[in-house]
This record gives sequence, C-alpha cells and structure tokens, in this order.
Amino acid sequence: MTGSASVSHSTKAAPRRGCVFLNLYKKGYIYRGKRIINWCPKCKTSLSDAEVEHEEQTGHFWHIRYPIVGTDDALEIATTRPETMLGDTAIAVHPDDERYKDLVGKTVILPLVNKEIPVVADEYVDMEFGTGAVKITPAHDPNDFEVGQRHNLEMVNILNDDATINENGGKYAGMDRYEAREQIVKDLEEGGYLVKVKEHIHAVGTHDRCHTTVEPMVKEQWFVRMDELAKPAIAAIEKGELRFVPERFNKTYLHWLENIHDWCISRQIWWGHRIPAYYCDECGEVVVSAQKPDKCPKCGCTHLTQDEDTLDTWFSSALWPFSTLGWPEETEDLKKFYPTSVLVTGYDIIFFWVVRMVFSGYEHTGKSPFHTVLIHGLVRDSLGRKMSKSLGNGIDPLEVIDQYGADALRLTLVTGNAPGNDMRYYNERVEASRNFANKMWNASRFILMNLDDVTLHEPDPSDLTPADRWIISRANTVAKDMTENMDKYELGIAVQKVHDFIWDEFCDWYIEIAKYRIYNKDTDPKAANCALWVLRETLKNALKLMHPFMPFVTEEIYSVLAPDDGFLMKAAWPVYQEEKNCPADEKFMTQVMEMVRGIRAVRNNMDVPPARKTRVYIQTGDEDFWTDLEPMSSSLLPLMRGHDVVRLTEDKEAAEGMVSIVFGAGTAFLPLDELVDKQAEIERLTKERERLEKELKRSAGMLNNERFLSKAPEAKVREEKEKQIRYQEMMAQVEKQLADLM
Repeated sequence: MTGSASVSHSTKAAPRRGCVFLNLYKKGYIYRGKRIINWCPKCKTSLSDAEVEHEEQTGHFWHIRYPIVGTDDALEIATTRPETMLGDTAIAVHPDDERYKDLVGKTVILPLVNKEIPVVADEYVDMEFGTGAVKITPAHDPNDFEVGQRHNLEMVNILNDDATINENGGKYAGMDRYEAREQIVKDLEEGGYLVKVKEHIHAVGTHDRCHTTVEPMVKEQWFVRMDELAKPAIAAIEKGELRFVPERFNKTYLHWLENIHDWCISRQIWWGHRIPAYYCDECGEVVVSAQKPDKCPKCGCTHLTQDEDTLDTWFSSALWPFSTLGWPEETEDLKKFYPTSVLVTGYDIIFFWVVRMVFSGYEHTGKSPFHTVLIHGLVRDSLGRKMSKSLGNGIDPLEVIDQYGADALRLTLVTGNAPGNDMRYYNERVEASRNFANKMWNASRFILMNLDDVTLHEPDPSDLTPADRWIISRANTVAKDMTENMDKYELGIAVQKVHDFIWDEFCDWYIEIAKYRIYNKDTDPKAANCALWVLRETLKNALKLMHPFMPFVTEEIYSVLAPDDGFLMKAAWPVYQEEKNCPADEKFMTQVMEMVRGIRAVRNNMDVPPARKTRVYIQTGDEDFWTDLEPMSSSLLPLMRGHDVVRLTEDKEAAEGMVSIVFGAGTAFLPLDELVDKQAEIERLTKERERLEKELKRSAGMLNNERFLSKAPEAKVREEKEKQIRYQEMMAQVEKQLADLM
C-alpha cells in the first residue's frame, strides 16, 4: 500500500456508492494491497473470480530438470506454463514426502535464469500428483501466491499488462507469452533441461466476455474482505430466510460462499463508478472520501488526484434493491418496498449478482433483499448451443416480435419452462404460440359479435345446462390448480393448463355447443341469454388467467369485453369457489366428449364426407346420462355430423349394419347405409385388401431371404421390417371394416 490512509468525513450529500465504500472502508472490509488477481491481457483489466470461465483445452506437461546445487542430481518438475519459470522463486515438496526430506532447505538452479532458489516444505503439494515437486511462482499463480506468503518468498512479476514478457524476463523480454513459451522450450531442450513432453487436457481460465485466457498476476488493487460479510448470507439459507427454486441451487450458492476469496473490486476500464479514493501528489497519503477533499489531511497539500480505477459493475449493482428506494434515508419507499419478495434470474449470475445483493443487503440494512430466488434456465438455439455472436446463432427478439408478436414470444418462453432448466428455441414454437393468440382472438370476436346490442342478465342456476355448469366448474378448477402451480413457481405447468383449457375445452367444445342456443335466440331467448352469459364470464376469467403470460392481447380483448371494469392488469385474480365445483357435470361432459370423438374418428376412418349426416343411436343404462344428454342433443348434432339422436332401449339389440362406438356411459351406433354406399365401400376395401396382400407377400419374401438379410444395409432391413408391421396393421383395419359391412 502506498503511503498511509485516512478517512474524510464530508458534510455534503454523498453518492450512495461512495457512502457504501466509505462505510466498508472504515470497518476494515475494504483495503488496497498487492494480491494475486485475474488479469485480462486483451481488456487490460482485473477480474473477479466470478468473471472467469474455465474451459477445457488441450495443452502439454513439460517435464524440466532443476539441478540441485552441490550435487549431480536434479529435481524433475512438470508445468503447463513453462514461460512462468522465469518468475520461479522456490520449489515446494510435501513435508511428509520421504523422497525429498533431505532436500528441504537446500537450493536448486533455475534453468535459463541461472539463479539459486530454495526448496521449501508445504502441505499444499500433492505427493501423488506428478513428481511430487512443484515450482512456485508467487506472482503468477493463486496457490503459489499463498505458498509464497507462508514462506516469505520473493514475488517476481514477469508479464506486462498485454501479456508480453517484461524486463524481468531477460532475453525473452518483449516476446508474447506464447512466443516466449515456444522459445523457452527450445532453449530448455538445447540446454539438456527438458526431460519429456506429455499431452494434457486441463481447465484454463478465460474472461467471460472476450474469452481471452486470463493471467493470474500480482497487482495493487482494491479488495473487499469477504470472511465476515459472507457469514450472514450463509446463515440466511440455514435459517430459512432465503431459499432458491429449484432447491438444488442452495448448494451452489453455499459452496461458493463457503469457499469465497477476497473480492477484487477495482477495474481498469473507462466506464463505471470511480473509486472514491484520492492520492496526495506531495506525500502519497491515501484519502477515502465521498467527495474530493480540499487538502491532504497529512501534509496540507491541495493537489490530490482521484484513483483512475472504476468499481466492479457488480459492486454497484449489489446495492440496487435498497439504493433505488432512497437508502440510507428511511424513506417511505424503503419502508414499503424493502425487502421485496422474489428475485427472478438466471443461474449464470448467482455469483455475480445474487450473492452480492444478499450480503450487501444484510450488511447495510440488516435484512435479505428477497426471500426467494427463482432460477430460470438459458434460452439455447435449436441444437442446444448457447447463443453467441461468434456462432451467429443469436435471436433478435425485436425481429421475432415484428413477425409473431410480443405475446407469442412471451408464451413460447414460458411454455414447457421448468425452474433452473435450459430450453431450446424453435421458430415453430413461436408460430404455435401465435396460432394460439389467433385462436383466442377469433373466439373472442365470435362472442363479442353476438353480444352486440344484447343486454345480458345473470341466469337462474336452474336454467344452466350440464355443459354450462361443466365449463364454469372447469374454469373454477383451472384457476385453483393454476394458482397452486404459480405459488410453487411452476410457470410452465400453469400456463399449459390455462392454454389447454382455453383451446380445447372452451373454444373447441363449449363455444361449439353454445352455438345452437345462440343461433336460435329468437325462439328461445332465455337459453341464448344463458349461453352468452356463461361465454362472457368464462372468457373474462380465462383472460385473467392468461394475462400474466400474454398481457397485450388479453388486455385488448378485455377492454372491449368489459369496458366498465377498467384495466385487466388491475382486475382481481380468479379465486376458487367450492360451490362452483360440479364433479357430476364434469363426468357427464367427459363421457359426451368421449362419445363425440369416437363418432368423429369412425367417420374419419371411413372417409365419410362432412356434409353427409346420419342418425345417431345411443344405448345406455345410465338414466342420469340420458336425462342430461337428451335436452342438449340438438347442440351436439353439428359436432357429430348427425341429423337426429335416438335412444335404443336396453332390451332392443342394435340392428345389423351399424358401426358401434363404445364410451363410458354406453354405446353409440351409426347406420352404415347412411355413412357410405355399402357396395362401393366393399369394392374399395376389397381392392385395398388385394393391394396389401401383395405388399405383405413381397415384404415377407425379402425378410425370409437370407441373402437380403446378410447383404443389405442394416437401415434397409430395419425399414422393410417397419413396412411389414405397418401393412399388417392396415390389413387388420381393412379386414375389420369389411367384416362390419358383410
């Protein structure tokens, strides 16, 4: 540290970052000193540990002889960075290693540099790794730095800021680090010091922004002591004052905090908050002050220069939860909004931001800034790769919004999303979300169109049909289930439930069932009012449930649907009401939908034209089912492509020549002669059977041919087996249809 240091107490209003820096400095948590830091030779700035990414790279282990002074023997040392040997100041061995006990305290010759360096004993050395002897370069390795501190070793920096060799590198001065490495290896070999070279895959630290390999270097920087600051942040998890979702990130958070090093907070970059420290040009006194002092408190000199370094961005960002609310003053905003509740963020900045907000919150306010941290994953490309400029696989959200809409993009990013898990981006998924928005928009237009010049009143409960009670019950249940999912931060599950409810149950079923009553409003206005009232109220609740995920389209629809209700974003969230729960009607509608789907599947399989309508016969022993079905059968006819619904009594067998559809409450029958031209269908199916017989014969011939099986590619054989299975399934279906017609 240059000179002594003092703290200036300014009466002026200090910037909040200066206030924090000053407070931590007064407590002894912030200090300036020479320590090993991560240095980016490209950006020419220091980095915190959190800004260093470790990438696996293929390198080498160079085994080098260090001659032992006074003997003909040598110690064999292995290194992945031979250029750093220029800064070696010791060789370390484990104190329990019998091989080297007699060498501790002796010296070896540092090859190429030709100076003596000591052999020291330190428990840091792993006896089982390599030769059990390690070169110590305190100025260029964090572990070596600690060894150097314990043994009072000299620190020799051999690198300039751009990673070229400096004047301490002798004849290699001015060379790039990798150029010097190549020359040093060559000189070691020529001097007889190089024993062998082995390939080695190891983790190399790189700058997370520019991906340049970082260099550990001893530099004078500003640091924050983390031992005491980390304790409340660790206790927050242990006491339950803070939790992560998913819970597995608790361990990630704790592991980092329990192994934390002092935080280097000074940066040599042009942007950022300046370090609030001033240096006396006369005596070198360091003055930490929120405002520039008028004079040096030690010598009275009026010429003071502010430190040119800036604060790590995350030092300032860590103050965000409370500094934005007027802290350190006890403002109304601070009382009301601090602490907040949930932080939503990615797992890639837990160490950068989350940890630092937590320990800063405890240090400056005594409280955690939030009680829950919801971790989301990263959005990756369709191949699962992280999006980056270098790969050119990034997505411009503005372009996606222009093409598909903001709501479609939002829905895509939530659908299928699970906390902490990455997701892949596909344009097809955004297109599907856009289609859902269109579906919801068109359904709303239909309802709004039929509400024109109509005054609705709430129907008497006795006027509600089973379908009305079913959709009300389902909306009620979905609200309950969705709320529970969202309370557990299961957003992907929650949005899927409301999506399926709107698309499948509300649009595809209830609206279609309600159309009959709407179109016949002149003959039965009470039934039409009932249907429209249920449609409107269900749509309002559905829009509320979908609003967090698709705020723009839902707000627009709601403003027209319920103009007197105000903004949808301010509307009350739907609350589950037990009295609206109708399990009997839900069971009934499940049976109805099963029946209708079965009828539609039969028609589809038989290629029956949509315009051809048939009579539908229902055989059921469930009197409640028939009682509910009969009055709403007219509403179901368009869905079944039927012209009439008739009940078959229990003692009357279904007539021959009918196709049966079994469902939960009974059996539905469709007259074949109304579905198809029987004779023409028999002829078509007979020809299809003959075609399939030929294909099966050909396929069997190939698969029974040993020559084909042994010579043909495996993929070709597999393809032929799949064809055979498909033809067999088709033949079984044709045979069944022919049997039904005969």
